[in-house]
Amino acid sequence: MMDEMTNRPGLPEELRIAVARLSRRLRNQGNGRLSFTQYAALAVLDKHGEMTPRELADHEKVQPPSMTRTVAALELEGLVVRSPHPTDGRQVVLVATDSGRALLAEHRRLKEAWLWQRLQSLTEREREILEAATPILEKLSRS
Repeated sequence: MMDEMTNRPGLPEELRIAVARLSRRLRNQGNGRLSFTQYAALAVLDKHGEMTPRELADHEKVQPPSMTRTVAALELEGLVVRSPHPTDGRQVVLVATDSGRALLAEHRRLKEAWLWQRLQSLTEREREILEAATPILEKLSRS
């Protein structure tokens, strides 16, 4: 791969560091009420709708006992509720509550406000470059 990138052999390292740093800075924004793992689980339920605890654990690539603790904390905060599974009486499904969705919306608003403020300090050309690079970064994140 490096042979194909002879014009920028340091690009993978530079990109890794920049993306990690930006990700860390964004994670530190928001209201800090929940852990990163709790926000991620709540966001998955918000985006995908109801899921079993096992499906949620699989989606987040964590062990079921870890997800059990995460879900318990979200339930305690009133952000997630358990309901009977529609076809399997031995299971439950999880769904984000209105309070959970509202918390996520506020969390996202704070992060985007922080990022918007940083984007305003860039030149118009820099913002255009970032706009063009965003689909590429999205493609990399899904590969």
